[in-house]
Amino acid sequence: MSKKKYIVTIDRQFGSLGRPIAMRMSEKLGVEFYDRDIVEEAAKKLNLPVSKIDEIEESAKKKVHSNSFRRMMYPLGTQADDLQDKLFEAQENIIKFLAERESCIIVGRCSDFILADETNLLRIYIYAPYEERVKNCVNDLKMDETDARKMIRAVDEARDHYHMHYAGFLPNDQRFKEIMIDSSMLGTEGTADYLVDAVKMKFGLE
Repeated sequence: MSKKKYIVTIDRQFGSLGRPIAMRMSEKLGVEFYDRDIVEEAAKKLNLPVSKIDEIEESAKKKVHSNSFRRMMYPLGTQADDLQDKLFEAQENIIKFLAERESCIIVGRCSDFILADETNLLRIYIYAPYEERVKNCVNDLKMDETDARKMIRAVDEARDHYHMHYAGFLPNDQRFKEIMIDSSMLGTEGTADYLVDAVKMKFGLE
């Protein structure tokens, strides 16, 4: 495969299987993918334990029933305060460092906005019909259907709020995406294959 450096950013609706699709893409392309670990690196950079970020999330004004997926609701909490801004700045520096260092796939966290000036950049948005997302949450994430419906609404709202706050546009704004794809059309594996082919064609990879 060509050594040409490129960056893929992926924004996704909750329940659209964006994360597993990104993971499969990284395996097929032979590049790293980054998601939750960016937050953990930001915490280290600020000498904060990851539990401190969780504490911010705990005290966020928007709440749903506590469960293991709650972290997804608050990329770095929802408090628009000085600490969250510092966390975002640390995360921004980490994302830029990762993009400078090597080809990679970065999921969420305003990476499409942060890396907008990158030369070799492909910005993807993964979505799916609401009922398909509910089904995915129940079947793949083993969630109760009622909780799944609440979580979809809460996570979408929190991600949109976060992205608008720092990027100034919504994650599904087509002006800032090269590809928008319904993952229910081809499924996890098929969507990953389709997007990998698109990456290879765009960047002239062998």
